[in-house]
Amino acid sequence: MPVHVPPVTGSTIRRRRNMFDTDSAPPTSHPLARIRAIGRGDLPASIVVFLVALPLSLGVALASGAPVAAGLIAAAIGGVVAGLLGGSAVQVSGPTASLTVVVAGSVQQFGWAATCFITVLAGLVQIGFGLSRIARGTLAIAPVVVHAMLAGIGVLIALQQVHVLLGGTSLSSAAASLSQLPHQLMSVHGGDLCIGLVVIAILIGWKFVPRRLRAVPGPLVAVVVATLLAPLLPTRVEHLVLDGSLLDAVGPPALPSGSWLAVALTVVTIALIASVESLLSAVAVDKLAPGRRTNLDRELIGQGAANVTSGLLGGLPVAAVIVRSITNANAGARSRAATVMHGVWILLFAIAFAGAVQRIPKAALAGLLILIGVQLIKLAHIRLARRTGDLYVYLTTVFGVVFLNLLAGMVIGLVLAFALLLWRVVRVTIIAEPVASARRWVVTIDGTCTFLALPKLSAELAKVPAGADVTVEMTVDFLDHAACELITDWAHDRQSDGTTVDFVEIGAARMAGALSGPPQRAHARKVLDELLGPWRRNGNRVDPIVAGIAAYHRGHAHLMRPHLDGLRHRPDADTFFLTCADARIVPNVITNSGPGDLFTVRNVGNLVPVDGTDSSVEAGLIYALEKLDVRAVVVCGHSSCGAMDALYRGVQAGPGLGDWLAHARPSLARFRSGHPVAAAAAAAGFPEVDQLAMVNVALQLETLHRHPAVRRGIEDRGVAVSGLFFDLATARVIEVTIDGIADFDDMGDRVAAEPV
Repeated sequence: MPVHVPPVTGSTIRRRRNMFDTDSAPPTSHPLARIRAIGRGDLPASIVVFLVALPLSLGVALASGAPVAAGLIAAAIGGVVAGLLGGSAVQVSGPTASLTVVVAGSVQQFGWAATCFITVLAGLVQIGFGLSRIARGTLAIAPVVVHAMLAGIGVLIALQQVHVLLGGTSLSSAAASLSQLPHQLMSVHGGDLCIGLVVIAILIGWKFVPRRLRAVPGPLVAVVVATLLAPLLPTRVEHLVLDGSLLDAVGPPALPSGSWLAVALTVVTIALIASVESLLSAVAVDKLAPGRRTNLDRELIGQGAANVTSGLLGGLPVAAVIVRSITNANAGARSRAATVMHGVWILLFAIAFAGAVQRIPKAALAGLLILIGVQLIKLAHIRLARRTGDLYVYLTTVFGVVFLNLLAGMVIGLVLAFALLLWRVVRVTIIAEPVASARRWVVTIDGTCTFLALPKLSAELAKVPAGADVTVEMTVDFLDHAACELITDWAHDRQSDGTTVDFVEIGAARMAGALSGPPQRAHARKVLDELLGPWRRNGNRVDPIVAGIAAYHRGHAHLMRPHLDGLRHRPDADTFFLTCADARIVPNVITNSGPGDLFTVRNVGNLVPVDGTDSSVEAGLIYALEKLDVRAVVVCGHSSCGAMDALYRGVQAGPGLGDWLAHARPSLARFRSGHPVAAAAAAAGFPEVDQLAMVNVALQLETLHRHPAVRRGIEDRGVAVSGLFFDLATARVIEVTIDGIADFDDMGDRVAAEPV
């Protein structure tokens, strides 16, 4: 049943047609205005992000086995360098938990100074990625592998930091962490455990405190509380150690010793993880503001420059961190100033308050990191992998990351994901089964039919008994010559024995083209064009009716059969549909309806005569309302209507057509007198003939409302009376009411949400 909306003006329709145009306000150019804008949005946001980044940077440095100051150096450089050079206005970079495992392994294998050199090389690789303009190609990594990689990192972080929470030291591998955990539990340091549990409790419960208090970041509160609590405990608590000032920690990198293949693998791993995390963060941040778009290639260049600078100055590798970036955007950041200022605040804090850093208990940061690690394992990602059939890929990748290494886990996950994708792409469903009686069988071939399917295809075809007629229903999007040859030879053999083999080709790939050249994946749009396109597009046919019927039988008669068979004894319909006889109007296409839905009456100009001189519309209307009990009556006009054009120009038609168009003269008179529908159509940019066609629809609606049978239907059964206008140029349908017009664009979401 047509959906009614209040009449709107044509200008509203124009606005709806341009609904995807984004009008962003030009940046403020006056210096004072810029300063005020920074003070209102960027300055408060930078302070919030600084408070979030400070404890996280210290925790990542601790988990990486790097000097504590390296986390502060990286956070400051990530904010300033990546903030200035990156492709996002609000994205925040710094040390990230996703790199702790690979950095910790590098520190243990090559030492800290050599790890800084590796960070420089990774930054150069990232700059190369950006200059090569392959940023979007990096996003081609299967999301399930990325999710599993982060989950595996979360497991490793949690396992390592549990030992620190219990008063010990983090171990190098998951196997060692698990094997030594019972021993660590037997020698727990009560003070460290108490501090760590307090931090975890605060972080978990922080979301339940009043909203005003939540303006202060939970990690900062937890670390401050733990720092104040530590001196009050009766037992000793381990604290962070900061060797000298921040400036003392700045040092040049050193060349690594050992296998350069291992160095290269570490460089590539850091570059890939930092790049993928930065790009995924950029995509997530862009979704917060539809008008904001990150230059992904420039973002990689900015991240690479930040890593080069961080490695040269003795800092950790950096990447854009999604939590800090979203915090920055939600806090009101409007430009790069917020990101840069947050880096400046970290630098000033590290220089002025280095002593305060050494008062922070290690167990406090361990509790913070354990919770971060657990939060990297998202139940939503596991449920998604289970729903999409990727759970095996997810679990295998997690296992590889935890018990082998990060790069090996990623490679195993990517190979398994690609193998699963290949299996899904080349998979074909082939079923041979009898229908009605054993005299006719149906062979269904659905999917990608290639030489890989030949064993299964030949086995299913062999099930069809001799003497049985066969319908081969092919819904395939790819068909190579080997499969086509097998099917064709099998069909010829059966036909030579006197049985019939009918082919119904519903899919995009057709047998006729399989042997004429290299196999190519066909497009569903070609099938729709064959189904909906006019005859002349499909070639010059000697007898288009005969050729069209043959194509119908071969193409989709098989699909129509069950629908029509169910309607044999049900001559009912949902809607009486009156439209023009113009061959360009296909009612079932523009209303997305099927057999049995529309009781269609067509005439020149979609007119409802009122003087009794024509009974065809009257008979159809009465039959539809009183015998078929239709629920709606619809009048549909269209653009470029020849009848309306002849009426508008006053063409003197012959006796038959001229007498018929006389029924539309009231529409012409109302159009010339200034009908509101004509005004709305003119405002929407429609030409005068189309305006007249819309007015004509409105007047036919008035006539129908006065019809006794229609009035009874409205009063007794709530029959809806609606008007439509089909714009041929845009293939869009517009609603026409008695005094206005409306677009259907704004109904899509509502109709899609309604139960069927």
